[in-house]
Amino acid sequence: MSALRHGYVTAALLGMFWTVTVAVTVAVAMSFLTGAPFRPSLLLSITTGALAGVGCLRGRAGIAVAAVGLLAIGLLGLGPVQTGEVGLFSDAAGQALAAAAAVLGLQSFLRGLPFGRLTRHEFEEAIIRFLTGFGYVFFTAIVAIPFYVMVMTSLKNQQQLVQNPLDFSIDLSRGWNLFDSYVELMTVFNFGSYLWTSFYVAVLTVILTLAFSIPGAYAVARMRFRGAAVFSRSILLIYMVPMIVLALPIYIGYSMVGLRNSVIGIVLIYPVTTIPVALYMLQGYFRGLPAEVEEAGLMDGLSRLAVIWKITLPLSLPALASVSLYVFMIAWNEFLLAFMLLDDPSKFTLTRGIASLDSSEIPRQHLMAGSVIATVPIMAIFLGLERFMTRGLTAGSVKG
Repeated sequence: MSALRHGYVTAALLGMFWTVTVAVTVAVAMSFLTGAPFRPSLLLSITTGALAGVGCLRGRAGIAVAAVGLLAIGLLGLGPVQTGEVGLFSDAAGQALAAAAAVLGLQSFLRGLPFGRLTRHEFEEAIIRFLTGFGYVFFTAIVAIPFYVMVMTSLKNQQQLVQNPLDFSIDLSRGWNLFDSYVELMTVFNFGSYLWTSFYVAVLTVILTLAFSIPGAYAVARMRFRGAAVFSRSILLIYMVPMIVLALPIYIGYSMVGLRNSVIGIVLIYPVTTIPVALYMLQGYFRGLPAEVEEAGLMDGLSRLAVIWKITLPLSLPALASVSLYVFMIAWNEFLLAFMLLDDPSKFTLTRGIASLDSSEIPRQHLMAGSVIATVPIMAIFLGLERFMTRGLTAGSVKG
């Protein structure tokens, strides 16, 4: 371990690991983008990475030499990313991307490290920086690659998929015909109706969930009554029972009362699966609110309901936004109950409609297009509410 705690040794090792990571990432990304055979070279990645890591310790001049050197040997075919029969532009773009990512990453990891012996703090900080960068790359790839494959597949036609199913590049020469799958989903497969049904079912689920969970969570957090502690601790016990176990009783009960194959039945059953988690989230947040503010409202003559409406709920907007988004996502993505209870295509939710596309008679690009349509709204809503959810509206509510 003492040998590792020298700047040049640490730089060389981190350079090896990071360059291997970059080579794999760039090779996969360029293969997807261009359809050309890019591949990483483990031996060359280790060799060039060690040299680049040591070079990055030598200040700006060393960083520049490392960047130019990686790019040059890459173009000569000796870099961490190897190419087969690809165009000159694609090769140059891939090598430049690999060189830039490797050097910029190493510059960040090795910032402030001396060439000689490192203190324990300097060594651990460099390792943590590397692990952080690796984590960003790894988890981004896990999320981005399936989504990219899904989008690119939805933009293909049947002939392209048959010729090369693994080609995920985009053919811009097709123009607006790239979106034929989406047009057919809306015009032929009635996906506009599925979208609307999923939207208003999810919104109604959020409204019903909040209507029951807000007073319940407030009662558990603020009121004193017999069994409050037991109720608070047992809220999530329902999730110990798998939904597949409850599926048959729900199906039988809905069939007996005539709620099967109806949107009303879906709206009634979805809150049952979301109210417990909403109760759990909100009661924890309500406990964290300053009780002095509510007591001041009571002393000013407000009723308990007025205190909840005028004081507690405005202070709880971040929690309400988080719960609403979470419940909306559950209702939007729910599949098992919709698949079991809905048979009429005119009443399908989006997930039920996507399941109907999983057939050998329907082209694969239509299934991928449906998946994109189901994913993008949730992503947009989440990104739009992210700042609101993390805003601390309770800051400064109690003075003194």
